Amino acid sequence: MFSEAPIDLPVRPVVPAVLAALHATGTAVLVAPPGSGKTTLLPLAVAEEVTGRVLVAQPRRMAARAAARRMAALLGERVGERVGYAVRGDRRVGPGTRIEVVTTGLLVRRLQRDPELTGSSAVLLDEIHERQLDADLALAFTVEARAALRPELWLLGMSATPDSDRVAALLGGGTPAPVVQASAAAHPVTRIWAPPPRPVLPAGGGRVDPVLLDHVAATIRRALREHDGDVLVFLPGTGEIAAIRARLAGLPAEVAVLPLHGRQRPAEQDAVLRAQPSRLGGSDAAPRAGSDRDRRRVVLATSVAESSLTVPGVRVVVDSGLARVARTDLARGLGALVTVPVSRAAATQRAGRAGREGPGQVYRCWSAAHHERLAAQPEPEIATADLTRFALDIAAWGTPDGHGLALPDPPPPAALAVAQESLVALGALDADRRVTSRGRAIAAVGTHPRLGRALIDGAAQLGPDRAAEVVALLAEEGIAGTRDDLTAALRRLRSGTDAVATNRWRAEVRRLRTALPGGPVPTTSEPSRPDDLAAGLVVGLAYPERLARIRRPGDPTYLMSGGTAATLAPGSALTDAVWLAVAVADRTPGAPAARIRLAAPIDEAAARAAGGSLLTTAREVAWSGTDVVAREVVRLGSLDLVERPLVAPHRDELRNALVAGLRRTGLGLLTWSPAARAFRERLAFCHTALGDGWPEVGDEALLAAAPDWLAPELAGARRRADLAQIDVLSALRRLLPWPLAARLDELAPERLTVPSGSRIRVDYTDPATPVLAVRLQETFGWPEAPRIAAGRVPVLLRLLSPAGRPVAVTADLASFWRSGYPQVRAELRGRYPRHSWPVDPTTAEPTRRANPRRR
Repeated sequence: MFSEAPIDLPVRPVVPAVLAALHATGTAVLVAPPGSGKTTLLPLAVAEEVTGRVLVAQPRRMAARAAARRMAALLGERVGERVGYAVRGDRRVGPGTRIEVVTTGLLVRRLQRDPELTGSSAVLLDEIHERQLDADLALAFTVEARAALRPELWLLGMSATPDSDRVAALLGGGTPAPVVQASAAAHPVTRIWAPPPRPVLPAGGGRVDPVLLDHVAATIRRALREHDGDVLVFLPGTGEIAAIRARLAGLPAEVAVLPLHGRQRPAEQDAVLRAQPSRLGGSDAAPRAGSDRDRRRVVLATSVAESSLTVPGVRVVVDSGLARVARTDLARGLGALVTVPVSRAAATQRAGRAGREGPGQVYRCWSAAHHERLAAQPEPEIATADLTRFALDIAAWGTPDGHGLALPDPPPPAALAVAQESLVALGALDADRRVTSRGRAIAAVGTHPRLGRALIDGAAQLGPDRAAEVVALLAEEGIAGTRDDLTAALRRLRSGTDAVATNRWRAEVRRLRTALPGGPVPTTSEPSRPDDLAAGLVVGLAYPERLARIRRPGDPTYLMSGGTAATLAPGSALTDAVWLAVAVADRTPGAPAARIRLAAPIDEAAARAAGGSLLTTAREVAWSGTDVVAREVVRLGSLDLVERPLVAPHRDELRNALVAGLRRTGLGLLTWSPAARAFRERLAFCHTALGDGWPEVGDEALLAAAPDWLAPELAGARRRADLAQIDVLSALRRLLPWPLAARLDELAPERLTVPSGSRIRVDYTDPATPVLAVRLQETFGWPEAPRIAAGRVPVLLRLLSPAGRPVAVTADLASFWRSGYPQVRAELRGRYPRHSWPVDPTTAEPTRRANPRRR
């Protein structure tokens, strides 16, 4: 087969070295740059050396079909003869097929069913540098199957980047696999640095600065002026493709602008990837005037065109420098598409597209200095993706934690734990994280485990046809369209208005029906369930944490059962639906709510049926808002469905709720009489002056000890009003053991007797400084201020005039009599002549009254 390929590509000279390595060790790694022909020539060469089938694994369906078509063309055959392909929902092979190009995901499924890969003699893992999850699994499973079951199986890894040592070590097991390096592509690519003329906002979330889009469009026009050939433009996503297409609306009629991305119909993708007959020097039919065959093309592509694919006619690449990658919010179970700068390795891959058929140019929309700051390699998908399917695959393989597998990187523990918890909830794993029989049935469906569960359980409730129809719509990317109404999309597919999308969908429906375990499934529910409720039920079975209820009529915001808010787009046909089953939602980092991308209406009964694992009934006796609430609540995750009052809540529950209310609201819920406040202040003084033997009575301490000092009162209380009736003074007295209670009046007297005989209340507001406010004349004869707390603390005297106004504050009364009193006497005796103002107050008679008025 190799000898029949009439093409000379840069990889051809190293083919003998690769074959020699495979004959010697059974494993090898080929490192060859983009455009060198490794995907095309190596499978043909290997097929000549082995008797069985050669499996070639590609990360993407588009690349798998294109590779098979290219090899078949070189042999002068149609796809499905000696070269075929198999992707999900589409397989073209025959009894004479020697080379089968498959997606890495499909290879993983085959290995799960048949670890020996019966009938196959070699496995070629292409583009292993891309580090997709399925590619990592295909590598790990094939290495283990070869070591344990098929030591004669050839295993070749092919990469476009030189970082091959780790892969070689994984492929070879104990001894690294031989590495063969191919020379650079035959055609040079000139780099042209074309940064924007003014600063551009950094990429973040899903938005790209319009300034950069304007610049990319201008760079495309520049490339068309400066060079011949088709132009391949790399953009992060379909939104940017549409934006650039609009900006190029004024191009001459002889330039065709075409999109290329993973959500297109296969026929549209294949049309872009098919060689143009008028450019090959001949055709069996004359090109139609004005057709794309005789027009120069500008192909606007996402990262699907980075590797494996040859877009015919391309001589120029314009690279925006951005990529869109998936990130998983583990806490919310939602994904988000994040725009990030491309890595240096990916930029090299993209540039290589310009040199596949001749010398080319790449316009990089960033500077050479910025290029050096880019990451060397793209982040592996295992570090950022949802690992639910990965976790089920490794559990079904017999390695629930992945230990011992030849994985280039281990799964992040937190992400793996979240995935395993989801699978336990689906019944796919047991408590020990081992796969169950249900888990094997879900894995055999060949789609995401959530969709596998929805198919199996939905078939039992709706019948296999209706369940498969909804799951197929969710599984086949791009066929639902751009609107968010899943039921409307289902009806469009059934109607056949888009024949290509309908054919893809029906093929996936047939595949899913076949994948159902045990053959046809009997229907146990009403077959007359409306389309929207049937679709909602299946979506809810797949994503029970995304069952959502509207927050208030007219509001586009919903609360999902997982606790995350989600919003419909303005003008959505789903607006005002009380319940939704959300199939697709994403949340941009920092956004307050997720955006609903695809959903179906559902009613509460169907939501309960779909989200049964989230249904709980809870007794709640708790402080809510301003009082105790005692209720029984039926919940679907975070959504309250039914609330009933509890007639006889337990006393312990009530006590705990009241204590929680006190701690949340504060001691102001109690009624503090003046006596209670004064008693608390005296206790605080003793704690400050005498130490920890005395109870601490600050707010924090009292709230912490509330179940103890308020125990009798709380035992009979049911609501906030009962707290207000508590005798706080009596409750506070429980804080004092009897020996301390007996000494309280001695150490912190409530009142002090002054020389006049009056008993005056001591103010303990400041626990560090007790204060006695007394008229000056009542202290005559006192040589010094009194002391309390067993003489440790002097009382601060606030001396008052006969009218009760402060005239002095002192804790050193002897000093005041000597230096302060004479001045006070001079100032006040004229104002208060009927009151005593002796020269020597230490020997004068204290008095509470003024002198009698003279007649």
